[in-house]
Amino acid sequence: MPQKPTPAAEIFQRHQIVREFYEEIKYRQELELHCQWYYATAKQHQQELQKMQGDWNILGWFSRGRSKN
Repeated sequence: MPQKPTPAAEIFQRHQIVREFYEEIKYRQELELHCQWYYATAKQHQQELQKMQGDWNILGWFSRGRSKN
């Protein structure tokens, strides 16, 4: 028959469970913040790329002019 844990052991065990629970909550919150930052940054980069693709390619004009000579 298994021995019943002492009250101190039970308290320590509960403390460990609660601590692990809050560590998991903190990890998930930090991950969520990181994901939000990542998606916002990716969206900004996509918008910048679209804008750059619409800009004139001045360097391309110079390159084409040199290759004809």
